[in-house]
Amino acid sequence: MDPPAAADVLRRRLTDPKKPLSVADASVESGLSLHDAEVGLHHLTQEYRGHLRVTEDGDLVHVFPHGFEKPWETKEAFSRAIGAIGRGVAAAGRFIVRAWLLIAMVAYALVFVGIVIGLTFARQGSSDREGDTGVHILGGIFRALADALFWTFHPWSPLYIGGRYETFHHRRARHHEPDGVPFYEKVNRFVFGPTAPPPDPQATRTRILEEIRAQKGRIGLADVMRVTGLPRDEADPLMARLMLDYDGSVEVGDQGGIVYRFEAIRRTASDDPPRPYRRRAAAWDSPPKLAPLTGNSGGANVGIALLNGFNLVASAFVMAGGLTLANIGRLLFAAREVHPRGAPIVLPDDGLPIALGLVPFLFSLAIFVLPIARSLTRRWTARNVAKETARLAILREVLTRAPKKEPVSDEVLRKVYRVATGEEPTSKEITKRVVDLGGDVDVGPEGEVRYRFADLEADAEALEEERRRASDAEARLGKVVFASDD
Repeated sequence: MDPPAAADVLRRRLTDPKKPLSVADASVESGLSLHDAEVGLHHLTQEYRGHLRVTEDGDLVHVFPHGFEKPWETKEAFSRAIGAIGRGVAAAGRFIVRAWLLIAMVAYALVFVGIVIGLTFARQGSSDREGDTGVHILGGIFRALADALFWTFHPWSPLYIGGRYETFHHRRARHHEPDGVPFYEKVNRFVFGPTAPPPDPQATRTRILEEIRAQKGRIGLADVMRVTGLPRDEADPLMARLMLDYDGSVEVGDQGGIVYRFEAIRRTASDDPPRPYRRRAAAWDSPPKLAPLTGNSGGANVGIALLNGFNLVASAFVMAGGLTLANIGRLLFAAREVHPRGAPIVLPDDGLPIALGLVPFLFSLAIFVLPIARSLTRRWTARNVAKETARLAILREVLTRAPKKEPVSDEVLRKVYRVATGEEPTSKEITKRVVDLGGDVDVGPEGEVRYRFADLEADAEALEEERRRASDAEARLGKVVFASDD
């Protein structure tokens, strides 16, 4: 019987899934064979985030704290929905900002320059130069539009937004930009911060599989936590899933240590005899880092700020002067009428300018507000990064000492926490980390508080013995009897 089918029988037959279950218990209650009950329990352990216990006689006990329910799904679904909404809003925001910056940098800047020219012309209104100056103004307007079209759609433009030349554009951007980052991406970073690369869904599994090969096909939960940084309650069900996917099995040592065996993963077509594989770097060797606020150089940030500041000031000037589109048209063609020299041109009150006033003002203001808001939340983000670094540092101390059966003092854990966060940890924080790793309090000879991790110590002892007995023959393939390339 395949694991999902066996698990389905167990779900229907077990009356109290929250009760600890041995393989024999599950077999008796469900009527399944011992083998089917075992693979079904492993499948359920992965699906319902169960845990494994080992008795002093080496028997495995499966524990399902939530029974056959998934109370975390609502919370995780809500988190995924919020995350999806956040990513959607961010993506839409980035699109709007990119499109807006093309307009702000080209169209609005040129239009504002045109307004200045129009005001200058209106004050110089003279009937004897009417036609000549009008030609110059119209020529300037058409030149501004031509420049806007060129810088927006020409494939050699750094602001090009077409799709047909996208690859070519990026190649040119790498040559023209000192750091290889297109200007629109720098603006994107200025507003939203640097874009994080998408996570690789297979990265965690790959690290574990490489560690399995490096450790002669025998690993424990400590090895999984070491290379992935996962908490114990996540590493445990993950290993149950890997056993199903990669023909793994569980062995129990004399002291109750759990060893996960994956002999099939060792087989390789490489050197004979097989060379020892290098272990993966530990998770604490690459702790999380606080992302930069923008990721741009100081010069790029100053340039973007100045350009956006110009549009902010210009749009404020347009609103203060009541320069609606109709009034701007009146100013541009005011020279067609004869005005006494020095007489001001009175514009009617047409309401608040929207297209060239309120809209660019609000957008330009938002471009300044968003990075300021991100900088204000940066301290909270830095605190979370520091706490994760502290968790990994505590994990390092525990996993380094447990195989040697060395206790970990309370002061050592407090010290690594202080180094990582710059703050003094509370007793609750230290206790939580110790409990998560299955530790117990142990009093030293001088009354000092220290912690022992009996499960990890037993696992390390069992792993050492299993690896010592592992044969290199497991990694060798049989003799080739047929090859299509011969």
